[in-house]
Amino acid sequence: MSIPSLSPEQLSAAREAATQARRARADLKARVRNGEISLGDALDEAAHDDVLAHVKVVDLLKSLPRVGDKRAAEIMDRLDIAQNRRLRGLGRHQAAGLRAEFPD
Repeated sequence: MSIPSLSPEQLSAAREAATQARRARADLKARVRNGEISLGDALDEAAHDDVLAHVKVVDLLKSLPRVGDKRAAEIMDRLDIAQNRRLRGLGRHQAAGLRAEFPD
C-alpha cells in the first residue's frame, strides 16, 4: 500500500499537529522537572490524553529531579520496563511501581 499524496494544505495541517504534539509532550516533562506536578499526576494525565501517552517512560523519569540516565535505567530494569516503552504501554503493576518509587 502506497502512502497517499497530500495537498499542501494537508501537509501544513499535519506539520502543525505534529508541532502541537511535541510542545504538549515537552510541556508535560517541563512541569514534572519544575515540580509543578508529580510523576503520578503525569501518569494520570497521560492516561486520558492520546498525545501525552506517547512520552517515553525513560524521558519522563529523566525529567524528575536527581534522576539521570543511570538511575532511570536502574528503575526501569528493576520494574521490568523496556527501555523503549511509552506511557501508554505501561502495565498496571509497572505504573504502580513507578508511583511507589516516586510518591507525591
